[in-house]
Amino acid sequence: MALKYLFNRTMSMPDMVNDNPVFDDSDNTKQRPLSAVAEAFEDLSKMVNDAGTSPGELRLKPFCDACSLVSVLFGCLGMAFRFAELEYVSKVHNLVEAGNRYETLSSMLDIDVRNDTVRTPGSNSRNLRRVRQGLDLIRAIFKNFLSPEFCSLKDAASTAYADVCAPYHTWAVRTAAYAGMCVLPTREQLLLKLNATDELAEKEMNRYIKASLPVIEFIDKLYVSRDISLDW
Repeated sequence: MALKYLFNRTMSMPDMVNDNPVFDDSDNTKQRPLSAVAEAFEDLSKMVNDAGTSPGELRLKPFCDACSLVSVLFGCLGMAFRFAELEYVSKVHNLVEAGNRYETLSSMLDIDVRNDTVRTPGSNSRNLRRVRQGLDLIRAIFKNFLSPEFCSLKDAASTAYADVCAPYHTWAVRTAAYAGMCVLPTREQLLLKLNATDELAEKEMNRYIKASLPVIEFIDKLYVSRDISLDW
C-alpha cells in the first residue's frame, strides 16, 4: 500500500507542490507521514542490530517498503527538492523490481560485483547508493532543522545538501538545487504539510535520525566489505 501511494503521489506532484497535501484520516501515511517513516526505520534498525542477523542479510522487500515512505517527506519540501524526489522515487522503484529476483541487499550487490557493474548507470548497486544518499539527506535536514544553530529551513537544508549530495552532483545540478532553496517552505508551513506540531515533529524526526543511521551505516559496510569505495 505504501508503494502504491508513493507512485500515485508522484504522478500528481505538480498539483501539490504549492499546496498543502490533504491528509486522509483513513491513511496513516498521509495523516502522519513522520510517524510512519520513523516507525518503518525503527523496524529496519532492529533487523540490522539483531544479534541473530548475519552481516548482509537485510531483506530487500522491507527495505524498499520503508524507503518508499520517505518520498512523502521530499514532497513536503516543495520544488527545491523536486529533483531529489524524482530521482529517489525512480531508484526505489528500480530496487522494488530487483526484489523480484533478489532476497537481500547483499545478494543483489554481489551480482553487480561479479558482473563488474557496481557503478554502471542503472545498476542495482548504483541505485542503492543513490537511495542511501536520499535517506541520509533527509536525516541531515532533520538534524539541522532541530538544531538551534540554524535559523531557517533554508539554512538547514542548504547545509545538509552541501554535506550529503553536493559532492556527487554536477555543477548544473548543484546550481539548480541551491537556487531552489529560496522557495523552501517556512518552518510553520513545513509543520503544516507534515500535519505535526513542534513537539510531535521533534519527537518523530529524532526517531528517524536515530533509526536511519544504523541502516545507512549498514549499507556503507556492504560496499566497504567488498572493497568498493564510497566516493561516488
